[in-house]
Amino acid sequence: MSGVTVVTGAGGVGKTTLAAATAVGAARRGESALVLTVDPARRLADALGLEELGNDPEPVPGESNLWAAMLDVTASWEAMVNQHAEPDVADRLLANPYFRAIADRFPAAQSYAAGEEMSRYIESGRWDVIVVDTPPSAGGIDFFEAPANMRNLIGGRLLRWITGARLPGRKALYRIAARPALRLADSVLGGPLLEEIADFFIDLRTLHDGIAARARHVERHLAEATIVVVTTSDPTPLREAHRFFGSIEAPDLVVFNRALPDDWADAGPSGFEGKLGMVADKAMEVWGTEAHKGSRVRAEFSDRYGVRVVAVPWMPTPPTDTDSLEELGRALTP
Repeated sequence: MSGVTVVTGAGGVGKTTLAAATAVGAARRGESALVLTVDPARRLADALGLEELGNDPEPVPGESNLWAAMLDVTASWEAMVNQHAEPDVADRLLANPYFRAIADRFPAAQSYAAGEEMSRYIESGRWDVIVVDTPPSAGGIDFFEAPANMRNLIGGRLLRWITGARLPGRKALYRIAARPALRLADSVLGGPLLEEIADFFIDLRTLHDGIAARARHVERHLAEATIVVVTTSDPTPLREAHRFFGSIEAPDLVVFNRALPDDWADAGPSGFEGKLGMVADKAMEVWGTEAHKGSRVRAEFSDRYGVRVVAVPWMPTPPTDTDSLEELGRALTP
């Protein structure tokens, strides 16, 4: 079974880069490693030496133990539908605009697709280490809640109320339009539209057993994973990081990315004279205040939750190759 590290947190805090750095470090220690990312920046693909990334893992040039893949939500959902539905039902669902809207826009859909891909790669047994860069939705919490949310969507009360406790035939479903709410919908939306929606709901319900079983597998893998929350000292990502401790099992590590050096907090005057000195002294005062704030916030976070906290230093330029990614990843190890 692969060892799994889930790198999560708010958007814009450097999760993708740190996930790649973690995978590079594992690969260079002799472990076969895969990094599964959601939406890598162009500079990350360049750093890995890849022209493009897709659902199928690609070997990273020059790295014998490293592979990378980028989540393709549409392709993932197409694969799930083809796996869990009869061929004719799968064809209808994949052509249905309502299904496309859920797969492309429903917040849990992207997160669940990422979890499903993670599970598929884990169960393949091809890699010693799998590092997952989660979607940024809701600060990454959606990724952990997605299996339950998908079960609720496909097997929830609303869908059961519309389709019945058991899956009826299509004609039987249309007869329940005699219910007041559906009679109103029929008069407002028109019979053909209501019929299309009813068809969609019936087809969607057929996925329930397969999705529910797979969702339990995803939850089991998540329970066994190492969870790394990435944040900065800025208020919004910090607030999202705090939410993890009230929403899911406590993370194993909290990473404060782009941290300023602690000794900047005690920096004295610049030593320059005139206007240049005034500007430099003001800048050092501002940066010193930020460095002091970051140090204080990290200490408070560690004391409050009893979790290991790591500061990854601010870098003037992002990593441009796997060597610089490895160097960045060293900050994550004790």
